[in-house]
Amino acid sequence: MPPAARKPRARQYDPKKTRAAVAAQLGHVRDAVRALTPEQLALPTRLGDWTVRELVAHLAMAVGAVARSLAQPAPPRPEATLLEWPSASAPLASSVDERSRALAAAHEPVDLLERTAAEYTEVVGPEPDDRVMVVVPGAMRLSDFLVTRCLELVVHTDDLAVATGQEIPYDRQALANTTRLLADVLAARAPGGSVEVRVPPFAVVQCVEGPKHTRGTPPNVVETDPLTWIRLATGRTTWAEAVDAARVSAGGERADIGGYLPVMS
Repeated sequence: MPPAARKPRARQYDPKKTRAAVAAQLGHVRDAVRALTPEQLALPTRLGDWTVRELVAHLAMAVGAVARSLAQPAPPRPEATLLEWPSASAPLASSVDERSRALAAAHEPVDLLERTAAEYTEVVGPEPDDRVMVVVPGAMRLSDFLVTRCLELVVHTDDLAVATGQEIPYDRQALANTTRLLADVLAARAPGGSVEVRVPPFAVVQCVEGPKHTRGTPPNVVETDPLTWIRLATGRTTWAEAVDAARVSAGGERADIGGYLPVMS
């Protein structure tokens, strides 16, 4: 009987850099929002019928979840992994929508972001990286949950930039964490070794059932930049659109991975 397939090792993220990345990306968002006019805050976004004001409130709510969770008693042990987190957001869409709208109606965007940033710095500093928190989809370590906050911030920074026409910086570590997490989710959802997905300079994963590549140039290769990958993985753009715009290079008969995307919506 052949030996059982060995699961790939979970990717490790630098907790210190991740903590700093959340604060840095939130700072970039805050600086961008400070420059917005009331008319810009009322602009539509690509997120349903949310305006920019509601998008900003959602960003504050996403980072504020850290303090809200740390205020609760710590569970005895982690229950959820990073790769399970992206699947947990869809069932909560209605609740997230309601809370984001309520927050947007009750607070000025810049004040909300400034208070969220100060609260984050205050509550995260004393906590150990392995502190277990009550979050969705289940208890997670603080270090892991902060990786998901990088993802929330980076994805919605892109939404904000598109809606307002602003160029908003991306913290390198926040962008790297987001790229790697979404690439690892793809590899977990479509396990295999026949296609190599490259997102330089941050991630390389193998996925899709078929002949496993072990040496030399892989027969099926997909390559793109981090922002295009994030848009593909979260449904902001389609595979066909990215290929037609030459934002994706795909070579080999198995290289069309559009059927596995998005991995998070």
